[in-house]
Amino acid sequence: MELYANRFYAFLNRPLRPRARILLALLVIPLGLSLLYPLWRIDMEAPQYPTGLSLEIYAYKLEGGNEGRHLQEINTLNHYIGMRSLDRDALRDLDWIPFALGGLAILTLRVAAIGNVRSLVDLVVITTYVSLFAFGRFVYTLYVFGHNLSPTAPVRVPGFMPAVLGSKQIANFTTHSLPALGSLLLGVFVLGCVVLLVHQLWVGRRDAVRAHAPRAPEPRPVHPLADVRP
Repeated sequence: MELYANRFYAFLNRPLRPRARILLALLVIPLGLSLLYPLWRIDMEAPQYPTGLSLEIYAYKLEGGNEGRHLQEINTLNHYIGMRSLDRDALRDLDWIPFALGGLAILTLRVAAIGNVRSLVDLVVITTYVSLFAFGRFVYTLYVFGHNLSPTAPVRVPGFMPAVLGSKQIANFTTHSLPALGSLLLGVFVLGCVVLLVHQLWVGRRDAVRAHAPRAPEPRPVHPLADVRP
């Protein structure tokens, strides 16, 4: 058992293959582009809004549809039910996301340049943690918005959980909440890192099996006259 553990630790210190380094560096492109596109999109439909209302959440800003007018309409509706206004100050918990994405980009380029298999494992672990933590904070923020309603609001509505994925009916509004292009680009980056790690582990195991496979004994040379009997 100790022998296999030592072999595995030795494999973790092996440098990445050149092709893996190139692919890892290319994955920084979708990671950087995710800052330019919305991470999440929320659409609201109601009889009084036949064309609907839309809200896009970027890593660094909120943007309403119809040149920002939809955000004003949504905040007006939120005021009637006692919900806080949706603005960047209200979503300050998400301000760390651009810095986290920048840190991931720098770390990825470092692993691509001078990293080994161990550093790729660290990159996948950190990337997975940042992704899950960001999504968890987003869900928690929506929960706080839907449950911390003002008791003096003109319209009394019981606390609710806004839609996170899919559609949900709230009063006379149907809300649709889905990942946008920015999240899809982040997904490409995360999935690409995981696939590269799995491939590196598979290749390492294959090479180790080949290196330690028992070799067949070489055939002994036979003299041409060995079978000739006197």
